[in-house]
Amino acid sequence: MATEEGGARQTDDPHSRAAMRPMGVEQVQAALDRLQLGIQIVTFDSSTATSQQAAENVGCQLGQIVKSLGYMINKTTPVLILASGDQSIDERKLGALFGVGRKKARMMTAEQCITVLGYAPGAVPPVAHRTGDLTIIMDESLRRFEIVYAAGGAANAIFPVQVSTLELVTGGLYADVAHA
Repeated sequence: MATEEGGARQTDDPHSRAAMRPMGVEQVQAALDRLQLGIQIVTFDSSTATSQQAAENVGCQLGQIVKSLGYMINKTTPVLILASGDQSIDERKLGALFGVGRKKARMMTAEQCITVLGYAPGAVPPVAHRTGDLTIIMDESLRRFEIVYAAGGAANAIFPVQVSTLELVTGGLYADVAHA
């Protein structure tokens, strides 16, 4: 139902409000449980929103942290990049995968992360996204590790996962998208 108040049109559509509300740890844990992986999300008293903070909390190498980074290709195609915490994404390489220039491969805004992926930056997990048919690219840098740690849906939540399992459950395709 829409109402007019002070000349401005406001919407009471619960779906549009829900689309802007971040999802959380519960949705990620439920997805992990459905996959029957036996993985439990761990929450910390301090932030794990950056790769460095996450590595310090977990006590692992910086590269073992999985950065889940949302990108928009041509402003319309959402892509999730999973990369090691010690790498940065080369937008030229990413654009080339989709046949576009680097200026057409842009990191999502915080609003797009919530609307498309379902989570705020720093909390984006590799599973349980709001958009179901999402292209997921796993950077080659992740292959260096057997076990990695991914965000669990909140800025203080992480879960351990084998890289081979991460590839399997995300349907991620390996590509070299990190800076050399």
